[in-house]
Amino acid sequence: MYDDHQKVVLIGDGAVGSAYAYAAINQGMTGELAIINHTKEKAIGDVMDLEDATPYRSSLKIYAADYETCYNADIVVICAGAPQKPGETRLQLVTKNLKIVKEITKKVVSSGFDGIFIVAANPVDIMSYAVLKQSGFASEQVIGTGTSLDTARLKIALAKMFNVNAQSININVLAEHGDSEFAAFSSADIGGIPLLNLISQEGYTLKDLANVEKSVRNKAYQIIDYKGATFYGVATAIMRIATAILRDEGSVITVGCYLDGQYGYDDVYIGTPAVVGAGGIQEIIELPLNIVEKQAMASSVETLKKTTRDSMIKAGMINYLL
Repeated sequence: MYDDHQKVVLIGDGAVGSAYAYAAINQGMTGELAIINHTKEKAIGDVMDLEDATPYRSSLKIYAADYETCYNADIVVICAGAPQKPGETRLQLVTKNLKIVKEITKKVVSSGFDGIFIVAANPVDIMSYAVLKQSGFASEQVIGTGTSLDTARLKIALAKMFNVNAQSININVLAEHGDSEFAAFSSADIGGIPLLNLISQEGYTLKDLANVEKSVRNKAYQIIDYKGATFYGVATAIMRIATAILRDEGSVITVGCYLDGQYGYDDVYIGTPAVVGAGGIQEIIELPLNIVEKQAMASSVETLKKTTRDSMIKAGMINYLL
């Protein structure tokens, strides 16, 4: 069972962070939500605005804080970092955001915090790896948002394609949250019918699925071009992960996990389904992959490992590399 009173600390009160705080209120989170931002005035203003919503949806106590408040938190959510600009890939954010995340992690751990990190800063797989190494925590305690958002986007695209509710679709986007991600079509189903069987029944082809996968991969760039940033989807994904932890659900969610032999790889963060509960990652679920998907996984892992190593060396974190 989970405690009646729980505490989450949000670090980074930008577009994603404030959207997450709003999601926490609307999904009925109780206890405390402390907000830390590099400009404290922004956190104070957001708290004043957000607390006005609590009488209608939640008994959540919200306040602006400093890093000392992390010591007794159940979860620390890291949303801080430079946003992705139009035309910029997530991997191009890596050097500047590594320095930010490295300093944040140091301050959080120094407070005495020993809970669960949820990392949402981009590129999220590399930032999750950096938090793990900087904190010295067990890998179960550091969860990236990984491909949770990409999986939601794929479910939306397929729901439109087959005219069904997105919640009826069982599918996962795996590996990097970024350009080398891929959809695990071979293990997907809709209402219990394997997706690869269903497409022929509905008059679609593998090429149609490939086009859907491409649209999902490019959706973030389209949103950024239109409105400058993406935040509602990932904020809700963060809240879904946090809820599974706070309520000790043992729910299967697609998240960013540290591999230790799964899929044949180790020492890298990728998006994959996992069982999430009070202790964080309770179990990584290794999906069966076909030959094409295995090749896509190998390519994505290679990209992530190389970029992680190169960027951590630049950030002065070479001592944390295996």
